[in-house]
Amino acid sequence: MPRTPPTSLTPAAERLLAAASDLFYARGIRAVGVDTIAEAAGTTKKTLYDRFGSKDALVALYLAHRAQRWQQLLDEELATDRSPVDRVRSVFDAAGRWLDGQERGCAFVNAYAEVGGTDHPALPVIRAEKEWMRQRLVALAAEAGAADPEQTGASIHLLYEGALVATTAGNDPHALDTARAAAARLLG
Repeated sequence: MPRTPPTSLTPAAERLLAAASDLFYARGIRAVGVDTIAEAAGTTKKTLYDRFGSKDALVALYLAHRAQRWQQLLDEELATDRSPVDRVRSVFDAAGRWLDGQERGCAFVNAYAEVGGTDHPALPVIRAEKEWMRQRLVALAAEAGAADPEQTGASIHLLYEGALVATTAGNDPHALDTARAAAARLLG
């Protein structure tokens, strides 16, 4: 059973997390071993295991930190004074900025493709990020006066998730714009 990761990290643990984050996103979780992570961080495998308990726990922490960064960026984007419909549109704008230079798309979808169907400790993190985003869009749909905020927000969430995949895996440079316009139409 993986240990619960620490809430504050030592400098070596921070280097390990940073190296693992870059490597997991660029190459995939299964393709990156602990030797590679330790070497990239300038530490040892023992340090990795001492700080995180397991590679699986490090994967979960990588995704949790990534979710935290995205949620902070989105919250900052939504904190500006805009109409409710424009706030929904701005979700897609923020996603476009987030994806800039990230050719592998959504780290959570990528991670699920590798660990889904198992009891990997990253699964609750993946699901929590997807649920957070859905709930955020439901709340925005309510603010925009949608007749059925739950259904409208869930529909916008599907547009958002589909646009992320279409942008990267589908190589569609207009997917986020298309989803953005469709979301605005859903809100009337």
